[in-house]
Amino acid sequence: MSLFPIRRRIPEHAPSRRPGPRLRALLGAVALTLTAFGAVGVVAAQQARADGTSSLPTCPFWTNVTPPPRTDTPWVPPSQTAQPVDFSARLAAPGGVTGTLTGSQVNITFDRVPGAQAYRVWRNGQAVAWVSDWGQPALTAVDTAPCQNAYYSFEAMADQSGADSSLGQMSAPYQLDSDGAVVPWQTPVGSTMTMMVTSYNDGGGTASGYNAQLGVCAVDPRVIPWGTYFTVPGYGTCYAADIGTWIQNNTVDVWLPGSQANGWGVQHRTVTILANPFSGPTPPPSSSPPSSSPPTSPTSPTSSSPGACTAAPWTSATPYSGGATVSYGGHTWTAKWWTQGDVPGANSQNVWTDDGSC
Repeated sequence: MSLFPIRRRIPEHAPSRRPGPRLRALLGAVALTLTAFGAVGVVAAQQARADGTSSLPTCPFWTNVTPPPRTDTPWVPPSQTAQPVDFSARLAAPGGVTGTLTGSQVNITFDRVPGAQAYRVWRNGQAVAWVSDWGQPALTAVDTAPCQNAYYSFEAMADQSGADSSLGQMSAPYQLDSDGAVVPWQTPVGSTMTMMVTSYNDGGGTASGYNAQLGVCAVDPRVIPWGTYFTVPGYGTCYAADIGTWIQNNTVDVWLPGSQANGWGVQHRTVTILANPFSGPTPPPSSSPPSSSPPTSPTSPTSSSPGACTAAPWTSATPYSGGATVSYGGHTWTAKWWTQGDVPGANSQNVWTDDGSC
């Protein structure tokens, strides 16, 4: 039976912007145990002294609604595979982020982005600040309700509309560490989590402001921070940038068009954390690759026409055995060992050998 939980956007702290509640039709699933998450992420060394976080509360979910019991359903494979959503042509994410817990609040500063008129700061998918750029000496934000191990995301805007067209790239996550400093965070690439996976199909803006679309997925940002890419077997590649009332703890909600959302139903899948396929160097994997073959240097996709390639196109949902050949970005690639979800030329394990343009 279809259920209709309430899902809503989070107020963005923009002048006179108060988005109201909206319904999203989604089917639910049985909660499963969260598995190997990777015990620790990669964080930068603390740059400034700060108060410790031991006195802070644990991070709550953004609503106190308890999802009802839900059961698995039959599965109809989607008609397409979700490719990684590419925001790299938008305004860059703010850099130079520093933050310090002082007393009961976190004071954050960050650098300007050329062309930006405003900025948004999020904590676990909840709006912390909307900062207009009027030429002030420094760009600052204050989180008055911090919590332990909170994840922060930053976004520049080309104008103050808050529309999808104005939004820049979302930053990679930052975390409030135990010493009270806001530092870069990376869930170890290759980490896996067993999740319940549901689906929704409504349009419009997501909680982050990006339009709902194939590849943009809802998560509990306390578990999978916003700005994280990950694969969902049978779906493709997700970008964490939305939330939902029932999307709590070990739950993911994937976007599919029309009746495909109902066809997905209720599944459980082991998802895998990916490096950003559109950024620079990737962090080390959480475990060594199962091969003694020497790694090769990642090669960025070229503008060569994929139509000239004879190998089957790479898809994130397809498992490949060692020796499998695919085409991606105008190049032919050969797998060194079994893989699924590793983007050719942009994965930390260097599982793919670049055989040259095609």
